[in-house]
Amino acid sequence: MDTTHETEHSVVMKSQTEANVTERTLVSVVDDDESVRESLPDLLREFGYAVDAFSSAEEFLASDSIAQTKSLILDIAMPGMSGLDLQLELARREQEIPIIFITAQNDDAVRARALAAGAVAVLFKPFSDTVLLEALHSALGES
Repeated sequence: MDTTHETEHSVVMKSQTEANVTERTLVSVVDDDESVRESLPDLLREFGYAVDAFSSAEEFLASDSIAQTKSLILDIAMPGMSGLDLQLELARREQEIPIIFITAQNDDAVRARALAAGAVAVLFKPFSDTVLLEALHSALGES
């Protein structure tokens, strides 16, 4: 048995896999709820996205992920800087990242404010995987 060929093949396969991982679209999640930061990234990875998760708006702003983030899934109500405040700060910095807000507060005024400021969608928790995926496709211009 030629183990050299098998080793070369596995190296080629590994390189192709690593290339696919680095080319995946980065979606960042910002939510102060630890259970959301654990479960939502797993779901997004199943959808085929790369994911970074942050516990606060301030943590996201201090990260190197802003420039690579293609869509942001953002909680509205968080301690410190709220999701709406982060949306305004990103606009001030001219960072055009499509935002999908998630919230436990079913507040039509807040929803209207987020959408008026350019959010792609506002999803009320709990939301279905299908609704989230549809919002992501819309945010990313995917069909």
